[in-house]
Amino acid sequence: MLRSLIALLVTSLLACAPLHAKKESAQSALTEADAIEFLDAAEIEIRERSEEGARLAWIAANFITYDSQFVVARHDARSTLYAVQLAKRAADFDKVKVGAVVRRKLDTLKQAIRLPAPDNKALAEELSTITAGLEARYGKGKYCPSNRSSDECLDLVQMNKVMANSRDAAELQDVWAGWREVSPPMKKEYARQVEITNQGAQELGFKDLGYMWRSGYDMDPDAFAADADAQWNRVKPLYDALHCHVRAKLSEHYGSDIVNTKGKIPAHLLGNMWAQQWGNIYDLVKPENSGQGEAIDITQLIEDSEMSELDMVRTAENFFTSLGLAKLPDTFWERSLFTQPRDRDVVCHASAWNLDSKEDLRIKMCIQKDAEDFTTIHHELGHNYYQRAYNQQPVYFQGSANDGFHEALGDTISLSVTPDYLLKIGMLKDKPEGNNDIDQLLQMALDKVAFLPFGLLVDKWRWQVFSGELSPEEYNKGWWALREKYQGIQAPVARTADHFDAGAKYHIPGNTPYMRYFLAHIQQFQFHQALCEAANYDGPLHECTIYGNKEVGQRLDAMMKLGTSKPWQEAMQALTGQAELDSGALLAYFAPLKAWLDEQNEGRQCGWE
Repeated sequence: MLRSLIALLVTSLLACAPLHAKKESAQSALTEADAIEFLDAAEIEIRERSEEGARLAWIAANFITYDSQFVVARHDARSTLYAVQLAKRAADFDKVKVGAVVRRKLDTLKQAIRLPAPDNKALAEELSTITAGLEARYGKGKYCPSNRSSDECLDLVQMNKVMANSRDAAELQDVWAGWREVSPPMKKEYARQVEITNQGAQELGFKDLGYMWRSGYDMDPDAFAADADAQWNRVKPLYDALHCHVRAKLSEHYGSDIVNTKGKIPAHLLGNMWAQQWGNIYDLVKPENSGQGEAIDITQLIEDSEMSELDMVRTAENFFTSLGLAKLPDTFWERSLFTQPRDRDVVCHASAWNLDSKEDLRIKMCIQKDAEDFTTIHHELGHNYYQRAYNQQPVYFQGSANDGFHEALGDTISLSVTPDYLLKIGMLKDKPEGNNDIDQLLQMALDKVAFLPFGLLVDKWRWQVFSGELSPEEYNKGWWALREKYQGIQAPVARTADHFDAGAKYHIPGNTPYMRYFLAHIQQFQFHQALCEAANYDGPLHECTIYGNKEVGQRLDAMMKLGTSKPWQEAMQALTGQAELDSGALLAYFAPLKAWLDEQNEGRQCGWE
């Protein structure tokens, strides 16, 4: 990915010209030739250093030892420093007249850093210490319930299982509040981090860090924020209908004294520690006639066909070759990790890798022979094929058109894993009788539609923090104001200014921008609809698969090859025929569910104060 590549530069590059802090007279003497010389030298180093960093990261994920973690952590720390210095070097050319391609490369360097440090060694070191401390505090977080012994403390994985599976409101509330004990100690350090990074962003020419993050979308930062709001307002009626139905069903289960059918939903009852996805409570909200049609059990199909883990991956590769794309290289099969090794611990979380910015493509996951991993493999190979498509671009442009495209593309492929697809590849012998469309759409909406307001508000909160609209004393109040407004949920227990509930979500102490996930959840349906139209598909959008259509494959490949060389709007135009973000495809996909939800909600009072 582009962000990790840019971060892997060395200080030798900085010797060729003065740093950002040099006097204006030195900057005014720079020319376009200087910029080109700087960028050309940087590209050579990026390729070398990024491959080294990727291989270190691969080893650390596949051989979890103290030393492997130490080496990759040290490399990451150095990379962050180099990236900051290079961004400031690029900023020296802000007032130099250069061509469009050169300007785009320079802007890429400036915008590649999540947390810019000021040009001050002491502040840079302080920022590094704070950043590492916040992540470590989160990673080590545990909750020790009072009714358990001291050696029975729960880590986040264990707490997530409780949130997903328990239907005891008291237990859920206890674990929900318990996890949020990890974050108040982060608050002071986080506030200091905001001060330092805002100064760093200002030295790069941005108003604040939030403005800097929003500047990476090929449009005015304020216009980008307004467009995100506009997309949300279009899908809000669908979300409101889902919220209304879920609230009514939860009230039936837990009682109206816990869930008021006219108010906000208590956040601990939605099956997820952050109430960001609600799929785990499907059993409580499913249709009364659920399962009357003949359901497709992909896990059973995998078992019946005696597919191995490797067979599952080859089936996913076949999806892409059916579109006319080339087979994966032999090294993919030789070097990927497909199953949990017996002799060591590995990071099993599924991920897609390109270790040399060329053809060393891999996936890393501990495949389970079930429906979830069958779909996940298709998703991960979507990343690999995108990585391969743009590997002929300059290293500056080897990445996702905007930071939502990569995830959206993987999910677009997953949307084509339909009954028709299973029939075409022979996993399914006959189309099932009956109709389970609402069951399937509701299950999907509980994750994808329910996520949208959360995906939007996380960075909205940060933008308010970075701009100074929210002071540290107002962090928690502002967090819950957004969660109540956008999600219609409320804290199950009293929250005060001393709490720091935003910090209980990894992406806050981990400083990972979140708008990419909001964008991806809209873009994937926009991609899917456009590709289905290109395939001349005529039917319900949720039943479409693009499998086997080479014309669609050509269009997809053309978009992927652009990388970040053009504004994302041009990549969107190349794939969909429209240059703007459009949530209309999502609404079309879930249209049958919306009609069903409206029927269920007759007589109910929807919305919340």
